[in-house]
Amino acid sequence: MNNSEITIGFLGLGRMGAPMAGNLLKAGYTLYVHDVSPDAVAALVREGAQAAGSASALGRLCDVVFTSLPTPAIVREAALGPDSIFIRGKPRVFCDLSTSGPALAKELSAALAPQGVACFDAPVSGGIKGAREATISIMVGGPEAEYESVLRPLLEVIGKPTHMGETPGAGQTMKLVNNLLGAVAIGVTAEGMAFGIKAGLDPARMIDVLNKSTGINSATRDKWPKSVLPRTFDFGFAAALSLKDTKLLMDEAEAAEVPLPLGRIVQDYLERTLAREGADADFTAIAKVVEEAAGLDPERKE
Repeated sequence: MNNSEITIGFLGLGRMGAPMAGNLLKAGYTLYVHDVSPDAVAALVREGAQAAGSASALGRLCDVVFTSLPTPAIVREAALGPDSIFIRGKPRVFCDLSTSGPALAKELSAALAPQGVACFDAPVSGGIKGAREATISIMVGGPEAEYESVLRPLLEVIGKPTHMGETPGAGQTMKLVNNLLGAVAIGVTAEGMAFGIKAGLDPARMIDVLNKSTGINSATRDKWPKSVLPRTFDFGFAAALSLKDTKLLMDEAEAAEVPLPLGRIVQDYLERTLAREGADADFTAIAKVVEEAAGLDPERKE
């Protein structure tokens, strides 16, 4: 199937959704878009997309619909609500790129698959830069036949997909595992850095050594050089969203009877970060919470 034979809908044009939709547009696909922000829609229309006007219009107009939305409740409303994608139309493929959890993925598949819809959960990792450059990792759960014939070529325009299995929620489960490791890396890096700084070590030199040593991780490699050492705390992922993801993880782990004590520590750090820094805090501000607990001045200049 070539690009002119498939019509794509994209619902949710936030910091991740807009560049992903833009990459589909650049690849030559016919793209309809919708978002609660008229400005976000207008920006994609200027690039050549068409405004759908509503989620239900995407369902009527499109063969494949992607969602990139902030919470599970909003994803559920978009797929199953009174003005949803499927209320008046029936795209043959539905793909949720949000981090909305395995439970919702199973619920949506149970509701949509009997209608003949190939339902996929495909959360992403790699940040805004990765979304712009189409280098994000995409973790996919859903039927393999439709993945290979329809979805994989589209996802390869957006990033680097891996099919995790046909079980609904397989992609979401992998994303929660990834988020646990990423968030723990921030927490443990903050603790190690606070210990070293209090002992008199230079933080920039510490990061340089860690990135040459076995302590290297995603936090030492990216988050500290870009956001913590310069004290900007603006890496680009909200602590509130990180907490949402962590709570999804903890709920799923409790249901599976898998204890995650490090996950609970991360959840506590994120809750304290939001209490200290406010609702708009970046998740790298965890470092401030750890520094304050260690008796350091979290507002210091490096």
